[in-house]
Amino acid sequence: MVWIPGGTFLMGSNAFYREEGPVHRETSDGFWIDRHPVTNAQFDRFVAATGYVTFSERTPMREMYPDAAEEFLVPGSLVFVKPPRPVSLRDHRAWWAYVPGANWRHPNGPNSSIAQKGNHPVVHINYEDAQAYAAWADKALPSEVEWEFAARGGLEGAAYPWGDAGNPEGRHLSNTWQGRFPFENLAEDGFEGTSPVDAFPPNGYGLHDMCGNVWEWTTTAYAPTGSADKSCCQRKDADQRKALRVVKGGSHLCAPNYCLRARPAARQGESIDSSTCHIGFRCVVRGPN
Repeated sequence: MVWIPGGTFLMGSNAFYREEGPVHRETSDGFWIDRHPVTNAQFDRFVAATGYVTFSERTPMREMYPDAAEEFLVPGSLVFVKPPRPVSLRDHRAWWAYVPGANWRHPNGPNSSIAQKGNHPVVHINYEDAQAYAAWADKALPSEVEWEFAARGGLEGAAYPWGDAGNPEGRHLSNTWQGRFPFENLAEDGFEGTSPVDAFPPNGYGLHDMCGNVWEWTTTAYAPTGSADKSCCQRKDADQRKALRVVKGGSHLCAPNYCLRARPAARQGESIDSSTCHIGFRCVVRGPN
């Protein structure tokens, strides 16, 4: 873990999406934070020690999803499926599918695996799963303020952890989408899907993957700010009656033509029972240095 000294910083952004503004000052006490998102190998040790079964490995209960079709009441999770041709960006169902058998061990479905991907971020983790791991590790999930303070790496008001240019001098400094989302991924950054957690340079605090690769859970309840009612990238089927938590940092699916969210200020609300192929987490420890 890395120690982040306490301080006051400019949080949010007025330059991108409405729910990120207005820019305002926040203060955080000092805390320790994981150097990178929790990996498959780390999560595997947790499961081996505890026998924990993740949300996507359990059979959904009809009481929780009274309107769900019968074929969806089986263990599974949401997986990105790249369409073969251009599609309307107004309907996420063109690229998201509920895949039976998809879970952290099988991120793209039952015929996939995490073999040789021990150092990739664990995915298909819902809020309860992340909380369970954190408790086992004697840690906690970060608040949105803590997460963004750490992600900025000491740069005041910059758009990215490394400055204001998305790809300075043509260099890709995070795992995002290149090409026309969702049907064309040029993988110019070297990856299609998740990447090893240390594949890209750390920020000024020595933290990897604070932008891109996977979204990360925080404990902060989601409420829109500014004049926004919700994130443009938030799934339209997200049940607003359920508790939403802020996820931060964007993912490998963030693309300039659709979801320019691989930035410290980016935020969206995610249902606590959501698990997908692009959401993970990291932990903090609060206390003295």
